[in-house]
Amino acid sequence: MNVKQLRAFLAVAQCLSFAQAGERLHLSQPALSLTIKALEEDLGGQLLSRTTRNVSLTPEGETLLPLARQLLADWDNAEELLRQRFTLQMGKVSVAAMPSFAGNLLPVALKVFRQRYPRVNVAVHDVINEQVLEMVDHRRVELGIGFEPESANNLTFTAFYTDRFVAVVPMDSPLAQQGEVTWDELLHHDFITLQRPSAVRLLLEQDLQTRHGKLSVAFESHQLATVGRMVANGLGVSAVPSLCIQQMEELGARCIALEGPRIERRIGMMTLADHKLSAAAQALRDVLIECAQHRV
Repeated sequence: MNVKQLRAFLAVAQCLSFAQAGERLHLSQPALSLTIKALEEDLGGQLLSRTTRNVSLTPEGETLLPLARQLLADWDNAEELLRQRFTLQMGKVSVAAMPSFAGNLLPVALKVFRQRYPRVNVAVHDVINEQVLEMVDHRRVELGIGFEPESANNLTFTAFYTDRFVAVVPMDSPLAQQGEVTWDELLHHDFITLQRPSAVRLLLEQDLQTRHGKLSVAFESHQLATVGRMVANGLGVSAVPSLCIQQMEELGARCIALEGPRIERRIGMMTLADHKLSAAAQALRDVLIECAQHRV
């Protein structure tokens, strides 16, 4: 039993005429008769009683009629649902992004995406870099945004740009008047940063270890916004990726170029290498790459 046969049966059952049903389906009467006959043979019995003057439903045909209506309605709904998803008239996509990106550049891209695809829902998971990798790897999200992983494994990494760390200091600090600051100068003050296992914290510790030894931390938090507020209130200084500059300054802190050593990392998008993206995820991927290129 197939959709073509069900449509033919439903048309004849509603019209009670092979001629009218054939016109509705744009089929010749012989072709329509063969389709109905094939359906009856598949099911094992007669569904329509035919005479030279009229057509009527057998008891089995009466039983099939409401089922055929429901099956065809479900089929049409499924076709329409998938068509809308493929054409992005509706749909859903999930993305995981590390907080420094989720709270700064991601909203800009999502605004562009929303303007183009207003009926596609986007679920954003604002999680630390390690969880971004885990969520993509376990297919909990289709797209992940974070620092380039040291080992890609089964992930495909698409670089957006190379980000460098900048110093964050209170507005009334003498450092705020400088064009740039060295790590030696910065680390003479109480240092505020994110808690482990944040990728930002781990990168700082890793890159500073050789020249400056173990990073001494006075205050730590899980949220970048809290770090920015503590710096703005004079509790100390910090260092964050440059994509956080606007956020830090909105919180009342000042950002300055940071040298000796210059800490840089590529930021980009991770997807599963063997996974075909949904139409919605592919569209969001394209928008993210477009917005990243405009930033550069």
